[in-house]
Amino acid sequence: MAVKIVRQTNKIALLGAPTSAAAMSAGHEGAPTALRAAGLVERLKAIGYAVADLGDDPVQLYKPDEESPRARNLTRVLASLESLKPRVEQAVKSAALPLILAGDCSVALATVAGARRYFRKVSMIYMDRDADLNTPATTVTGCVDGMVVSHLAGRGAAELVRFWGEPPLVREPDLALFGVARLDPPEEQLLATSPLRRYLASDVQRLGAAAAAHAAIERIRGNGYQFVLHFDVDVIADFAATNYPGSGGLSLAEVREALLVFAQQRELAAFEVTAYNPTKDRDGSGAKLIIELLAEVLEARLKTLQAAEAALAPPPVAAAGAAGRASAAPPEKSSAAPDPTPVAAPSEAWSSDSLDLDSEANSSGESSGTSSDASESSEESSGSHS
Repeated sequence: MAVKIVRQTNKIALLGAPTSAAAMSAGHEGAPTALRAAGLVERLKAIGYAVADLGDDPVQLYKPDEESPRARNLTRVLASLESLKPRVEQAVKSAALPLILAGDCSVALATVAGARRYFRKVSMIYMDRDADLNTPATTVTGCVDGMVVSHLAGRGAAELVRFWGEPPLVREPDLALFGVARLDPPEEQLLATSPLRRYLASDVQRLGAAAAAHAAIERIRGNGYQFVLHFDVDVIADFAATNYPGSGGLSLAEVREALLVFAQQRELAAFEVTAYNPTKDRDGSGAKLIIELLAEVLEARLKTLQAAEAALAPPPVAAAGAAGRASAAPPEKSSAAPDPTPVAAPSEAWSSDSLDLDSEANSSGESSGTSSDASESSEESSGSHS
């Protein structure tokens, strides 16, 4: 029997990834602690969520790294990814929505890899002011934070490409850039020929934020994949509490409008918030803005999914009537062997690992394993700004 994940729409698993290793300065690593201290957990509980705070990974700090000028701090970046990945797996398996509070953007690799433990294919909405499409060959600074999308797509530093044993982590047609307002010349050249979906800030403003968000979702999950939402707070125009703020690009209202669309999708597998730097937020206004924004979009998600579940729920049946219908069932129907094929309800997701094991066993004429072993015994892949 396959192991299934029964989605709990009112559950959030909060994970902290306190890392600035992939950035070019320290500060981001304080984001998880600062957002908790500013009241994030209490705010999420107030809007109806059961929040399981799974704590933080070990801190990974940015350090000057002149020995690797093309890809700095790779050892620390990898340590961060290897700590986070199994915790994302745990959060997904718990049936909650993983909400990752992170420092730098490199955590996206661990989030996708953790989700892929249970979903064979995972798409991504990458909401960021920067495209993060550099590689060690094109970077000027060696900042790994500016290479994240390239590493997701299977290009870049070998150590990070190999983090997932069978790259890419996300196929380019299943990855959408959203809100990008800064591009380096090598990134522009790559986008000219890449099948990456892209909704630059100018595109979003031309189409309207909600329409662009719906279009992006349709493009990357028309195949029914789960998707990860990456939200770098520097996508908000003039947001100061981040390492690389920028004017122009998406306004706060446009960011909110797009996030509302993304967050209300049932196929949202994980939500990561990156690049908040509390050392640049002395009065706490940046943390308050982020918390209120998250609360608004996650409250909309909860209401939308609960309404959908209520609409799909079967009407109540009187006990006597149900008993009468059961006794009236034809003998051949009531005595027939149960159909072994698992069927996922609208609020459920099946582990692709388990389904693979079952299908292989059935095709070879062998019996399948027990439900407690099907997922846990499956092999994990060993894959562990400019």
